[in-house]
Amino acid sequence: MQKFSLDAKVREHVQRAAEAASGRSAETVYGGHEHMLRQTLVALEAGQSLAEHENPGEATLLVLRGRVRLRSAETSWDGMTGDMIVVPSARHSLEALERSAVLLTVAKRQ
Repeated sequence: MQKFSLDAKVREHVQRAAEAASGRSAETVYGGHEHMLRQTLVALEAGQSLAEHENPGEATLLVLRGRVRLRSAETSWDGMTGDMIVVPSARHSLEALERSAVLLTVAKRQ
């Protein structure tokens, strides 16, 4: 059994993102490539983004802090603290509208 404070990890990664040249920081907090389920904490400075990419499986995005915009083709969804966005199966990107942290949960396709 493993337990940790997600709030503490958010604070840590928001600070790391603020100090990083890339304006972002991430850590897989559960699972990984050897598991079906992977949960990754991603922190982004305002204006930073994750470029368009494929979805490796069923995925959701839980906004833990800030405001983000998820785009896919001509559609976009804005999320703020407490919102959950279902990630489309199509190519998509993520932009931080303000300093943000999200929990990306992915169940890989087999």
